[in-house]
Amino acid sequence: MDGGGNTGPIGGLRTEVSGLPESGIVELVNYGREVTARDGRDLIGLWVGEGDQPTPAFIMDALERSLRAGNTFYTYQRGTPRLRQALADYHSRTYGLTFPMERFYITHSGMQAIMLSMQSLIGPGDEVVLPTPIWPNVLSAVQILGGKTVPVPADLGNAGWTVDLDRLMEACGPKTKAIVLNSPCNPTGWMMPREQMIALRDFARMRGLWIVADEVYGRMVFDRHHAPSFLEICEPEDRLLVVNTFSKNWAMTGFRVGWVVAPPSLGQVFENLVQFNTSGVAVFLQDACATAVEDGDAFLARTIDRCRQGRDLVEARLSALPRVRFGRSAGGFYTFFAVDGEADSRALAFRLVDEAGVGLAPGSAFGPGGEEYLRLCFATSTARLSEAMDRLEPVLS
Repeated sequence: MDGGGNTGPIGGLRTEVSGLPESGIVELVNYGREVTARDGRDLIGLWVGEGDQPTPAFIMDALERSLRAGNTFYTYQRGTPRLRQALADYHSRTYGLTFPMERFYITHSGMQAIMLSMQSLIGPGDEVVLPTPIWPNVLSAVQILGGKTVPVPADLGNAGWTVDLDRLMEACGPKTKAIVLNSPCNPTGWMMPREQMIALRDFARMRGLWIVADEVYGRMVFDRHHAPSFLEICEPEDRLLVVNTFSKNWAMTGFRVGWVVAPPSLGQVFENLVQFNTSGVAVFLQDACATAVEDGDAFLARTIDRCRQGRDLVEARLSALPRVRFGRSAGGFYTFFAVDGEADSRALAFRLVDEAGVGLAPGSAFGPGGEEYLRLCFATSTARLSEAMDRLEPVLS
């Protein structure tokens, strides 16, 4: 008997959710996994934002000690006092300024830090202005909440990637609620100059706009101690949210812990958002993160040096290929490059898996302006990168 039920997808979902596009990065990774499982091939995956180093032993030891101590219960919604103070101290020694622990809120990953920031600001019809290409999950976070992103594509010239600040400001209209900046940028490696940050801060103050700064790669820079930060130029109660993660600096991508730096007056807001989303981050994870921040400077310095070597190797090899165009990466651990004659980066990424046995992220996944590009993560050993370039060169030449 026909009960008249739906034969297609289940209905009743919000269009903002049912219409979410599949991640262009995850799509390629899943394809690569299928190829590896089917053919047993040694695929070199340089498509996701992590290196090949496991979490260092001193962090894992801290995690184990905390677990064995029985720290498996609910805890502070804003984060444990130890971790929040460790982050305050870390920021103080990084920027030479004083940061109280009351400005720091612990989240389940840097991505959740972005999502909670958007939840605090964006509702249906609100607009978010941002330079693209950009980490694509930002675009989806705004869509999920019913907002609209207004992309301002960056430019690649002889001096590398640049963002036209006048165009960025002109894109802000009456419905604009926030400007999202990712500097150093994933995927382009662009780094916003301090003078542009000051100009944007002044503009945001004048217009009453929020700045959401993704500074995940703020320490992953190659010619200075740290990238310019909005934390250096803004007052504690400015309309500024800075999101970050433990994933990159300390090889902790699988831990899924991040943080938000926010005005102290938003403490209850972020406590509520954490409570209603996850009820907090496990204490044993936070203990491991605190140890990373307290004792991880030497490991971070080695990681930065390793990434510098990887960047120099990859960029030297790509520079020898006449069809390849890219801008030198000032920060982060990616090279974002285009290949003349290859306009469809998604199709090219699939070909590279099949023909070269190398996995790269398609630039089309990163929003307007990325369609012709591929992202290569160079946070891995020079031996593995050399082999990857040996495989790629015949296809890209």
